[in-house]
Amino acid sequence: MKSILSKTTGTQPGGRPPAAVELSPEGVLAASLPSPGDSPVFAYQPLPAGALLPGIGEPNLRAPEVVAEAIRSALGQVSARTRAVTLVLPDTVVRVFVLDFDSLPSKAVEAYPVLRFRLRKMVPFDVEHAGLSYQVLSETRNECKVLAAVLPGPILAEYEGAVRAAGYEPGAVLPSSLAALETLDSLEAVLTANLTPLSLTTSICNGQNLLLYRTLDLPDDSALRADEVRRGIAVAAAYYEDNLGAKPTKLHFAGSTSSAGNNAEAFERWLADPNLTVVELAPRNSIGAVSPLGNASVAGVSGALTGVR
Repeated sequence: MKSILSKTTGTQPGGRPPAAVELSPEGVLAASLPSPGDSPVFAYQPLPAGALLPGIGEPNLRAPEVVAEAIRSALGQVSARTRAVTLVLPDTVVRVFVLDFDSLPSKAVEAYPVLRFRLRKMVPFDVEHAGLSYQVLSETRNECKVLAAVLPGPILAEYEGAVRAAGYEPGAVLPSSLAALETLDSLEAVLTANLTPLSLTTSICNGQNLLLYRTLDLPDDSALRADEVRRGIAVAAAYYEDNLGAKPTKLHFAGSTSSAGNNAEAFERWLADPNLTVVELAPRNSIGAVSPLGNASVAGVSGALTGVR
């Protein structure tokens, strides 16, 4: 499943920088390809509690200098080849939609006003000045299916400003789960879940088609949170069966659990669904970590580097 770019800077047209950085309340995860053909290297820099609080209603970076220094430290450890990096953002910051149109202008400059008009009543923020990107998923003579990602302009400016304050340039911007989907290399239908302390994003990819993309904000109460996650997985599995005519047997997992080590195994025990085998969306067993990563998922930054030469 190829995801969408908000823009490119300092790379070939349609390309991505050979480095990526993912920001979360827990810390900053950086990855880079030291040279063409190499495997990625990873570094992680934790953030103090409260330095970054993702959302669409208020400023996210409560300690922007601290966040910028963490970005500088993490990217410095992986020796990024260019100043341009892909910026991977928390899912709760970005709203993602699959939209159906009779047709859509082929030129982006003409398509963006059409998309903004459609999204105007779908998001609780100013769409005209929002960050917006889109990708045509499928197109026929009478139908056009479009994947669109949108986030408030001031929130995007915050994150991009932190990257620039760290001495780098945001060459592309992606939400975490869309970035993680790029690690998939399958023409078959795939059910995925990306879990963070704040949210659960479930998705269903079928080749290049995105059948489901759903982000749930999770409650603080641990018991309520557990129920909400299990309910979210059950809803996604039911949607899979309804649309594909078969129950899913495998769940591709990204994100983190409360346990270090294999997050997929921990999540499978916690989910306790005998019908689903949970596997890592982006396994960490052979990665080149230059700093301790704790239980952070590498799926987002790994996906952001997919296809980069």
